[in-house]
Amino acid sequence: MLHDVGETVGRTTQHFIAGLPKVELHVHHVGSASPQTVARLAARHEGSSPVPADPDLLADYFQFTDFAHFIEVYLSVVDLIRDPEDVLTLTYDIGAGLAAQQVRYAELTITPYSSVKRGIPAQAFCEAIEEARQRAARDHGIQLRWCFDIPGEAGFEAAQTTLEVALGLRPDGLVSFGLAGPERGVPRGQFAEHFAAARAAGLHCVPHAGESTGAQTVWDAVHHLTPERIGHGIAAARDETLMAYLTDHDIALEVCPTSNVCTRAVPSLAEHPLRALVAAGVPVTINSDDPPMFSTTLNQEYAVAARLLDLDDEGVAELARRAVRYSFLDTQEKAGLLAEIDAYLAGRVS
Repeated sequence: MLHDVGETVGRTTQHFIAGLPKVELHVHHVGSASPQTVARLAARHEGSSPVPADPDLLADYFQFTDFAHFIEVYLSVVDLIRDPEDVLTLTYDIGAGLAAQQVRYAELTITPYSSVKRGIPAQAFCEAIEEARQRAARDHGIQLRWCFDIPGEAGFEAAQTTLEVALGLRPDGLVSFGLAGPERGVPRGQFAEHFAAARAAGLHCVPHAGESTGAQTVWDAVHHLTPERIGHGIAAARDETLMAYLTDHDIALEVCPTSNVCTRAVPSLAEHPLRALVAAGVPVTINSDDPPMFSTTLNQEYAVAARLLDLDDEGVAELARRAVRYSFLDTQEKAGLLAEIDAYLAGRVS
């Protein structure tokens, strides 16, 4: 069973994780749609989508044979988001779901190009996510921020559109610029100018690399895109020089263990390179990626990490602190959240 590693964590640790204030730094917008939301959208667009309209059938639909199949399924769900109301509902529901896990702050990876290409005006798209952000803050006390990412497989047009939306409309919640999608056949360097422009405009840079390919993809991202964090990056564990570089330059990896198993990037949780990365001193954060698609949650990913790394409550709290430190919160906000984590830990151990 996929979650065997995480499920061996004791109930006390699971309870500690459930109440621990956390941040989420690598979670995708459409990939966070709950089964109920996906089924509702599929029913609305029945006849024009292969996605099942029955939530009970989605577990089978979300069984991936490899990374390419995962992308195919992911894009079929993306195609269900067809108007601004869909965008608002999806985004608000994501915020509510994260808040229920004691997530105080999340940087949601969003692909505006996919929605614009399907006919949602960029302005309306940005207004929808901003309204959802404000409602989620009001109703659930969670701060949502955006990483606008290029779907790499769509090439220059997608990169150009993503950059134009990011810099031309610049929604208040936008903090970073990313690159996702398949890595094979999508050289990181072809987007260097787009990342340079985003960086010059004050956006942070957080490309995916080394998820489904080798360490060279991570090197390419480092050399061409000047990342502050790297999405996944687990292939770095195969290259000691690269791990030393990431450590020396304080470039954190956004690690999503269950995702890597579901997409067949690694054979099993037991063989996940998280231990090797941590042992080498590489800064890592723990995240959920596309949680409903992988039958996981951020809390479950913390449980997986706790087991893989043999962590006690203090160690788990340090995972949460590290995510805060590598977030794009401002200094005062980081200090406040770190204090909340420390107070929670003190209350649990007193």
